[in-house]
Amino acid sequence: MDSSSHEQPSECEVQIETNKVAPLKVIVLLSSIAAGVQFGWALQLSLLTPYVQLLGIPHKWAAFIWLCGPISGLLVQPIAGYLSDHCTSRFGRRRPFIAGGASLVAVAVILIGFAADIGYRAGDDLSKHTKPRAVAVFILGFWILDVANNMLQGPCRALLADLSGDDPKRTRAANALFSFFMAVGNVLGYAAGSYTKLYHIFPFSSTIACDVYCANLKSCFIISIALLSILTVTALSIVKEVPLAKKPEEHHGNSSTPIVGELIESFRDMKRPMWILMLVTALNWVGWFPFILFDTDWMGKEVYGGVVGVGKAYDAGVRAGALGLLINSLVLAFMSLGLEPIARKFGVKALWGGANFILAIGLAMTVLVSKKAESYRLIHGITGGDTLPPDDIKAGALAIFGVLGIPLAVTFSLPFALASIFSKASGAGQGLSLGVLNLAIVVPQMIVSATSGPFDALFGGGNLPAFVVGAIAAALSGITALTLLPSPPPDFTSSATAGHF
Repeated sequence: MDSSSHEQPSECEVQIETNKVAPLKVIVLLSSIAAGVQFGWALQLSLLTPYVQLLGIPHKWAAFIWLCGPISGLLVQPIAGYLSDHCTSRFGRRRPFIAGGASLVAVAVILIGFAADIGYRAGDDLSKHTKPRAVAVFILGFWILDVANNMLQGPCRALLADLSGDDPKRTRAANALFSFFMAVGNVLGYAAGSYTKLYHIFPFSSTIACDVYCANLKSCFIISIALLSILTVTALSIVKEVPLAKKPEEHHGNSSTPIVGELIESFRDMKRPMWILMLVTALNWVGWFPFILFDTDWMGKEVYGGVVGVGKAYDAGVRAGALGLLINSLVLAFMSLGLEPIARKFGVKALWGGANFILAIGLAMTVLVSKKAESYRLIHGITGGDTLPPDDIKAGALAIFGVLGIPLAVTFSLPFALASIFSKASGAGQGLSLGVLNLAIVVPQMIVSATSGPFDALFGGGNLPAFVVGAIAAALSGITALTLLPSPPPDFTSSATAGHF
């Protein structure tokens, strides 16, 4: 081929071709986008509830808002994955979706952060508790954010698989790095959200419609946009994809809905390893979701013995839960860096099975800590909401958060790596395979979200019944991983990969 017919990449650029392994530094750079995405999500998790109350969003609307996550994951990620597999843009298959998703994240964050100001300009009465126009802007921004994240993360993981070529070891390492940068984003987001004077950096953030708390949240979101923009632009400027050649037959499909048809066909043709992977993943997330949804509430109610709006115990417990999430993220970061050596030593099946058993034990320990806190309150006759638990009970609860960072690192990386490895073995598209795997995450989320409240009510309220169900599901996931999950193809080292580690 005449080299003059194509523009050659500069020394700072890496041209990516199918089945070619990129240097590790390029995978690190692309994985760092996860830090920008997760920074914004950490802000949502730590600051969203008070902000919702500030806007006066009715309780009946709250469930509608949180439905966006599973619905967008159910629809957007498989479709984005399919389209990225077949995209013939001159910029590459994955890069347009990553750039578009990051741009939509920025738009969504602006809508959420400036919802109060936009609502006021549109006619909201600040003397009233509910600001309907601000609420509408917030909900719009929140839904766009979920759609954008699903549009961004699926193709980003698919591009990491493309960068890893046919090397299973590199594929696992790439997903472990993605998990590591998710943890970095969590730590930065929780730290920024806990600093109450950040708004001084942006004096314009404090307005008549936006008090100090709102201004601080808005400032955090501005930093979030800047971080994600810098990481995305840097990565996509250096990583260059070879455009996918157009195939004439793709323009004459028999189905009027080729994407839906392709999704249905992908399920019909899916091999046994992928079905088992989805089963293990679904059980794993049934274990995770109760804790993810109610971890800080558990700290406030069961551990600290508080009641919402009564005394200081509940609020103190929620703040302690936020500290637990920070500890969890730090463990997640360190564990993510150690996943590949552990997988090589003990094997992928043992790693995932063991992680699920750690999750099951951690969830079961919430019952022990809760009962010990309850016993302490009974012995000392504590009935109000102003007395805090002793240090040993706090330490036990925080230790659970820390220990759960170990299986979380596996959950954030290994299923996606295995989906990429299995799809390469079967010849399926990376984007579509990762989108299909996402169904094993969002469907359990919808089930848990819909049933955990009524199920807990059957046992007198509280969060422990859902945690116990989660522990059982995690144990079943571990058993399934050890007994039914096929071993991935063996690792190999070739001349194409040896020089890049």
